Amino acid sequence: MEAAQPADRTPTDATPPEGQPPVRPDDGPAPSEGQPALVADRDEPAAAVDTPAPPAGKEKARSERSPKDMALSLLILLVPIALLLAFYRGFLGGDSPVTVDPAPALEQARSANAFPVSEPAGLGDDWRTVNARFRTEADGSTLRIGYVTPEGRGAQLVESNVPAEKLLPAELAEGQPQGQADLPGGLSWQRYTARGNEQALVLLEPDRTVIVVGDAGETELRKLAMSLR
Repeated sequence: MEAAQPADRTPTDATPPEGQPPVRPDDGPAPSEGQPALVADRDEPAAAVDTPAPPAGKEKARSERSPKDMALSLLILLVPIALLLAFYRGFLGGDSPVTVDPAPALEQARSANAFPVSEPAGLGDDWRTVNARFRTEADGSTLRIGYVTPEGRGAQLVESNVPAEKLLPAELAEGQPQGQADLPGGLSWQRYTARGNEQALVLLEPDRTVIVVGDAGETELRKLAMSLR
């Protein structure tokens, strides 16, 4: 005699109506007729994950290298500049003052015949002439020759027939006489103060005034005055 089957056994897979796919237990309820089926997204790729930040040790190493990299870049820029500067100074005389020839100005002064013109002689190549000009104005004519001395200081020779009472204040500012200068040659040179830290030697003659002035030492100013011929 056969064993009786339980009447209430629930089938695991229900038989779908004709024309519909079978429904698995985990697929949820079957779509009703005329409604599109929901497609499971099990096969879609997972959402992109943000790239993790680099470890703190690497960030620290990168920040420690930055000043070094900047220093190297700066050094690369400074090396050619230093080489160009050395070439300019060593081979092109970049630190040397631009010299001029005083001969044209002296010739103009002599041609004007406004006063006796004296010319420095025997100063040597270490006395560099940096400017020379002759100018005639309403109150007289003036010859100026500027020098850079062997000690690198400035000195200027001024010869003029402008009246001394007008010429001296213009050239020496508030300069005052300091007594006679003991210079060979029998000429009465006078020592004067001048503007700033300058000093001057002045020769007063009836038809001209000669001034040797600058921030050069007294020895160099005396040498310039004594070189006049």
